[in-house]
Amino acid sequence: MAPSSENDVDGNDAVSSNLPTEETTVTNLQRLNLSTTETLTSPSPSSSSAIPGDPLHSPPLPTLPIEIIAEILSRLPIKFLIQLQSVCKPWKSLISDPKFAKKHFRLSTTRHHLVLTHTNPSREYVLTDYLLSSVFTAAIQLDCLLPFREHIIASVGSCHGIICFVLDQNYQNLALLWNPSIRKFMKLPSSFDNPTQEVGLCYTNFGFGYVYDHFNDNYSYKVVAVNHYDEYDSDVIDGSDFHVITRTQVKVYTLGTSSWRIIQDCPYGILYGDSVTFVSGTVNWWVTNDSNISEVIVSLDLDKESYQEIMQPNYGVGIEVTRTLGVLRDCLSTVARSDTFSDVWLMKEYGNKESWTKLFRIPHSCIEDLEFLNYLNPLYLSEDDQVLLDCRYEGRTCHDELAIYNSRDNTFKTTEIQNINFSTIHGIYQESLLSPCSL
Repeated sequence: MAPSSENDVDGNDAVSSNLPTEETTVTNLQRLNLSTTETLTSPSPSSSSAIPGDPLHSPPLPTLPIEIIAEILSRLPIKFLIQLQSVCKPWKSLISDPKFAKKHFRLSTTRHHLVLTHTNPSREYVLTDYLLSSVFTAAIQLDCLLPFREHIIASVGSCHGIICFVLDQNYQNLALLWNPSIRKFMKLPSSFDNPTQEVGLCYTNFGFGYVYDHFNDNYSYKVVAVNHYDEYDSDVIDGSDFHVITRTQVKVYTLGTSSWRIIQDCPYGILYGDSVTFVSGTVNWWVTNDSNISEVIVSLDLDKESYQEIMQPNYGVGIEVTRTLGVLRDCLSTVARSDTFSDVWLMKEYGNKESWTKLFRIPHSCIEDLEFLNYLNPLYLSEDDQVLLDCRYEGRTCHDELAIYNSRDNTFKTTEIQNINFSTIHGIYQESLLSPCSL
């Protein structure tokens, strides 16, 4: 069944670091005409005679090689590139080129965004987009309607600017890949073979990641589905006591194919919760055994499609792990808490237990409504060591909140982002021109 719906380049080429501002660059570029595929030339002198004080008749711009123009374009935000696609067909072709998209992604490392989803009064799904740098100061938002009406129930991370959302459609969980920068999406088919014929409750946990082929300089993107089935023993028929047996089935969908395929089941136990995290070519999650006694972090290598247990840090006496996983600075992270503080741990070398490092400790004394705090989960760590946290409060003050903790001066404050609740789904992504429909 086909889905419904659209990498790495050589090192940075040498260009002048004294580039003009983004707005000035766009204005100047829009005045250029592309005469050939090799050079960019200014309008002819007859049509561009300079008139003092008239910005529309300023002196002609010099001829620029296409390589230089490509360098300039690759450093612009996507909102400008979308505008510049209409300048001429060669520019549109350049900006649409997958090689250019990969180059642009490599150069846009500072353009991270926070997205939140919610419903408006018309019951339409709205995605609110914030440039992450603004969240730490004064949040500047941009709203857009989502082009699908299914209920979004989770976000399971992003890769190269593409967010993987989990949808609820006709009591099934489906994966949807969405690039907010260019507003392209692809909905994957159901991972259940016969979803209406399964016995008991059926639900799916998803993971999203990629495998990088160094030899061919190519990426293979994969979505992992862990299908859960609740089966009952035969005694349920005559009304006597019965027990539920939870079974799982793991499938992988490789983008560019048209179907799911079954892989080896997880040998460590049942996936716990929705926290599935991609890091270093693997997806990671918490699992618990059938008796719910032990809980471990399990890793699925997306290349070998094999599992291993990831050893946990030594949290200390009287400290409880919160069973949340995240990615901070491209490293696996988790949180442990006591009655008086929460510790954020970082695995600096993936797979090496000795590399677990306590990144910082958040004292609970700086958190209001502490008695109702259910958990806090780090979403993003800035270069100046400020961490964006998702905080969930239950009980009398039942709500979610986005907060910022500064480990340098030990301050904890809520952001200016409002209307966060249990149904709000959030994700972090980096600007990208890559379309999920063409991977």
